Amino acid sequence: MIDFRPALFITGVLLTTLAAAMLVPALADAANGDPGWRVFLASAAVTAFVGISMVLSFRARRVELSIHGTFILTTLSWVTLAVFASLPFAFAGLGLSAADAFFESMSGLTTTGSTVLIGLDRMSAGVLLWRALLQWLGGIGIIAMAVAVLPMLGVGGMQLFRTESSDQTEKALPRAAQLAGFITALYAVLTGGLFAAYWAAGMTPFDAVCHAMTTIATGGFSTVDGSIGRFNSAAIDMVAIAGMLIGGMPFVLYLRAVRGAPGALLRDSQVWWFLAICAAMTALFAAWLLLSHGAAPLAALRYAAFNVISVITGTGYATADYGRWGGLAVTVMFFLMFVGGCTGSTTGGIKVFRYQVLFSAARVQIGHLARPHGVFVARYNGKPIPEGVSSAVLGLFFMFFAVFAVTAGALALLGLDFVTALSAAATAVTNVGPALGPIVGPSGTFAPLSDSAKWVLSAAMLLGRLELFTVLVLFLPSFWRP
Repeated sequence: MIDFRPALFITGVLLTTLAAAMLVPALADAANGDPGWRVFLASAAVTAFVGISMVLSFRARRVELSIHGTFILTTLSWVTLAVFASLPFAFAGLGLSAADAFFESMSGLTTTGSTVLIGLDRMSAGVLLWRALLQWLGGIGIIAMAVAVLPMLGVGGMQLFRTESSDQTEKALPRAAQLAGFITALYAVLTGGLFAAYWAAGMTPFDAVCHAMTTIATGGFSTVDGSIGRFNSAAIDMVAIAGMLIGGMPFVLYLRAVRGAPGALLRDSQVWWFLAICAAMTALFAAWLLLSHGAAPLAALRYAAFNVISVITGTGYATADYGRWGGLAVTVMFFLMFVGGCTGSTTGGIKVFRYQVLFSAARVQIGHLARPHGVFVARYNGKPIPEGVSSAVLGLFFMFFAVFAVTAGALALLGLDFVTALSAAATAVTNVGPALGPIVGPSGTFAPLSDSAKWVLSAAMLLGRLELFTVLVLFLPSFWRP
């Protein structure tokens, strides 16, 4: 029999933490004299009651998770947190349905950045701060999952990083608990640095706090309807670009750099691939804006870099409606949604290392065609790729696009047009944020969609963030057999 107690205990601990986080926007609203603090306080009380009850009911001397228990915990915790995180949205007088509130909280925790809220400029500080906090907390959860959980489960080729971490000479820190603690501290320090940079660039302290949290988490929630573009500041754009790139690279390598191995970041092939893709696509879009739209060179480079990096990292900020840049721009942006950043970062998408693995495997296959008796070895970061990693990556690719196709088909059945259905499905599964077209594009929101469509997209966001198999394995009858 599967022991559910450890998963329920840990979920209770996470709910208690979420309840404590709700007190922050409550204090913000109380300081501004906004009655919304009562909603956050009541939501915190309900969440804390459930969380503490679970902790007391399922506590044990030692919490030991089996592989089955880890799969259950991963999905259970994210869904449960999203449900309770939606309470402030549902009862804050925003006129949201249950589907709207859950969509917004799921989008926040998965750092997707899609939104159903309109009129952010006029909303209370508590609601805006809660959206930013959800993405910030989700970003930490994503890093922890990539560093500790997915390599152990071997999902989508992540066992490649479990193999690396088993080498004592490459461990950033000796114990997983220390690793999590130092990553959290580093995450907080980087957030503080971005806050100072945004403030110095011209944002108000409140805007700087919110955008610092959503930038490092590559989430994309903003405090204004016009996103970063509303500020119309080159300095703010540069801070956001730097923050998105930082959020898109492996946090474990930052730790190694801090602990005296700065070359670790520069030697990592995944980092170089990620930066090369960002640079190449920025150059392509800058040239396109320069030649086809007559933009000034510096303006073309600024808008191209910002929006390309925002889409690749899955942040979802926008300084322009790139849907109006022409057919080439729309097509390339659509495919860039599937790229993602580095593993161990806060980004969404498929992740760069998986493209590297497939590229290396393809080179081996082509080499065998040219020299049937030759010896070719697929490599990643200069080391042979362990057996089973390539097939795991291929399996994830297949399921990724299968889930994307099913989601797009479901949205089309619900009445959405081709562009909206296709791009909304892509942006949900890849956790990017804005999609394409006049409805859900960079200048629109997901508010006009039906509640059914929002439930479908919420499920797609969860699947994409948890690397598909972590959720889908729960639907196999064999998983539940003793």
